[in-house]
Amino acid sequence: MSLNILYAAIAAFVAGLVLYAVSSKERNENGEWGSGLQWGYLMMMVGVFGVLSYFMSFTAVLLVFVAFTGVVWLVHKGRLKKDPNHIDRGHFTDYMSGFFPIILVVFVLRTFVAEPFQIPSSSMRPGLVVGDFILVNKFAYGIRTPVINNVLIETGKIEHGDVVVFNYPENPSINYIKRAVGLPGDVVEYKNKILSINGQAVGDQAEGAQSYAENTRQYGTVEIKTEAFREQIGSHSFQVLKMADQPSFIPQAVRPAFPYRENCEYAADGSSFKCTVPEGQYFMMGDNRDNSEDSRYWGFVSDKLVVGKAFFVWMNFGDFSRIGKSIQ
Repeated sequence: MSLNILYAAIAAFVAGLVLYAVSSKERNENGEWGSGLQWGYLMMMVGVFGVLSYFMSFTAVLLVFVAFTGVVWLVHKGRLKKDPNHIDRGHFTDYMSGFFPIILVVFVLRTFVAEPFQIPSSSMRPGLVVGDFILVNKFAYGIRTPVINNVLIETGKIEHGDVVVFNYPENPSINYIKRAVGLPGDVVEYKNKILSINGQAVGDQAEGAQSYAENTRQYGTVEIKTEAFREQIGSHSFQVLKMADQPSFIPQAVRPAFPYRENCEYAADGSSFKCTVPEGQYFMMGDNRDNSEDSRYWGFVSDKLVVGKAFFVWMNFGDFSRIGKSIQ
């Protein structure tokens, strides 16, 4: 989360606090609390949620809110049993308890069923483009404990070629999306732009030139010219993009140290590398091979960082024709 959003969250909390201070704390004639009080509580909740999200993962913040509103809901129910008129006279518990079932449903759906995710870069072109909103299947690789992310019940395993969303190893608060090309025990080699897995070259059929517009800080919008190739990894058939004048990797971009760095060998001229994937780890690469920062540069992805399997594009406000596309 950016500092601007953090400041906006703080502003929302302060505004809510002011509304709470100046609003009536008595019920209206219809038995409802005043709109000023309700808006005050709502804005304070939004503010607290935003501030916590700056320091914690979204799932962790949801868990905090589930626990907090759950306690308030229990207090509210207890008061209803004691009140002969079945009215909770405490505006805080009466109003805030109503959020508990909503937040609980959101938490369960987002943690265990599906999570929305927006494509932030061109690293997965041509299959996924900037602006795509996708759904991630959270139970494809196991039902996991919230926050800790250990597998409680195994429902499936990552397979070769799956498009996986995971927490970025260098900053777990950020989600990345790449294709799994190396599973535990695999030897992944990328030599002269040809990918091999366990000594077997992946099919690489040319499908012609492609270009796309890329927004850059230095030059604004520029046209990127590439060549498309059809690859087949496991049960997945998909296009990748390559630029003929680019090496297999950029040597100076490789981190000097990352977990299991000794499992990788890099050619000094950037023409090839070879990595043996450790147990409990995965090797991830973007389909836009020459415009993707991936496992070539920062290493392996631990199973504990896995979020889920991407499977569906549900919205793209810049191109409605992409709605409903399945992810190969």
